[in-house]
Amino acid sequence: MTSPSAEAIRQDGPIGPAPVPCGAKAMAGHARRPLRMAVGIASAGRPSILQETVDYLTALPDQAKRLIVCVPAIDDAAGLADRLDVEVIVGSRGLTSQRNRIIQAAADTDVLIFLDDDFIPAAAFLSRMAAVFAANPDVAIATGEVLADGILDGGLSMSNALQVLETAAEGAEQVTEVYNAYGCNMAVRLSPILEHALTFDEQLPLYGWLEDVDFSRSIARYGRSVRVEGARGVHLGVRSGRQPGRRLGYSQVANPVYLIRKGTMSKGRAITQIGRNILANMRGLLFNDRLIDRWGRLNGNLLALSDLLVGRASPSRILEFGNPSPREMPSPSITTKRR
Repeated sequence: MTSPSAEAIRQDGPIGPAPVPCGAKAMAGHARRPLRMAVGIASAGRPSILQETVDYLTALPDQAKRLIVCVPAIDDAAGLADRLDVEVIVGSRGLTSQRNRIIQAAADTDVLIFLDDDFIPAAAFLSRMAAVFAANPDVAIATGEVLADGILDGGLSMSNALQVLETAAEGAEQVTEVYNAYGCNMAVRLSPILEHALTFDEQLPLYGWLEDVDFSRSIARYGRSVRVEGARGVHLGVRSGRQPGRRLGYSQVANPVYLIRKGTMSKGRAITQIGRNILANMRGLLFNDRLIDRWGRLNGNLLALSDLLVGRASPSRILEFGNPSPREMPSPSITTKRR
């Protein structure tokens, strides 16, 4: 599945050696060979969406060395299990758990690009990410440029995404520092992850709200966190298979508090985000927002605040909630998760 354009050659630039210690011989060997790239997708309950995205990825001129899909049940990857151009593995349900399985499976590669099952990258996305990691050995995690996010307006179709990509002007490749990567497209250097046994926190269950912040700040101890302008894509924001509003609302409060205690999110950022989410849910309820279950989210916000007062708030509490939901909820957009 590898094309030369997707494999930039790693070079030691003026910024110095990679932050992860290794021997001189190993460094010299890395400098002579292409970066090995892998793409990893965690998915659940959305086989048709997953297959559409995989079909798109495998038709691109730039290919990663490996394309790995992790699902909680083989039926979630219907149509993919017998294909030779994708590796399907089964892991425990939950974004953080599934992404950890992908890390284990991709341990023989250099850079792993996590994509949501409804993120559609531009044709040059992989090669631009590869070039940044090759030229900047101190970059540990990177995120691309989201041209459109369907979560903001009810979801986008594949044809919508392709139109956005085709009409967008070519963007210059610029690398800027960022607090955290956006989980729908997140590239990580595997050497510090493997050396320091970094994992996605499985105490953030199901959708894993703010798992991207937590992981970004954990790996930032060993390298830079950057945004790559020019590595572009579209997030469809498909609404099926997402967690109910009450669960997400609870996570909007409980998860930032958990990350404060853990030390991977500053108190100021966490409190600001909690306040912004609660206000957005109240405003949506007041103005009858039909796209999002604002009442369910606000109910979850209030329950989490109540649990905080009695000392029982925990991200895993959402596993105790039942599944009656008026409709399926979308994943959070980059706007609502902006730190």
